[in-house]
Amino acid sequence: MPNTTVTAILADDEALLREHLREKLATLWPELEIVGEATNGLEAAEMIAKLKPDIAFLDIKMPGQTGIEVAQGIETETRVVFVTAYDQYAVQAFESEAVDYVLKPVSSDRLSRTIARLKKALAEQAPMPEMSQILNLLSRAVGGGAAPDNQPLRWIRANRGETTYQIAVDEVILFQSDDKYTVVYTANGEHLISKTLAELVRSLDAEQFWQVHRGTLVNVRCVLSSKRDGESRMTLNLKGYAKPVQVSRAYQHLFRHM
Repeated sequence: MPNTTVTAILADDEALLREHLREKLATLWPELEIVGEATNGLEAAEMIAKLKPDIAFLDIKMPGQTGIEVAQGIETETRVVFVTAYDQYAVQAFESEAVDYVLKPVSSDRLSRTIARLKKALAEQAPMPEMSQILNLLSRAVGGGAAPDNQPLRWIRANRGETTYQIAVDEVILFQSDDKYTVVYTANGEHLISKTLAELVRSLDAEQFWQVHRGTLVNVRCVLSSKRDGESRMTLNLKGYAKPVQVSRAYQHLFRHM
């Protein structure tokens, strides 16, 4: 990107590792402007939305939100480089080169290759990669391994006072994360459950329930239509649910043929 300043943020809850990466970048890419540093996932998400950096170096495991969850919520043209200590799944997940990663401790050789790829993509104004498959693979790995071998979850138990409800998964319109809980929406109302969205992703039928945002899973059988506005933001119209549901950029390709 000639004559254009390239900006980046660094996100890692360990100050020494952020400093190490900052110093490496200063040596290998002195023109790069570090416009912010985040100590947790929530800070990183807010920083990306506000500053719209060209690149975000995201530690995978951070408090608040993981680097994966931050990446899932990105609505800007920010390119993601994951910084990870988890080589056992990183190599497998990133083999397609859809997104990049560097291993801790960051080496000059590996970072140089990442920088070269970033410069090339930015100079060519290459389109953002479709990351949803890789993010899903990483999410399963970070969340505790691959999906279980047993049958997908068919019933959800939800407590309300002294009453326990048995909810058929097929009747669920969508799941939305809400602080420490997940809200289950059906045509007959809503319930709070203690299962996290990450646990649900590993337990549900992946062909029926699609993650469309870092905090939302939808039952694709309930999708009536999709709508894209002039700024390329996409929403879904779901049967039995009155409000439009936002689709993050990383998942929009799932509805390309709608």
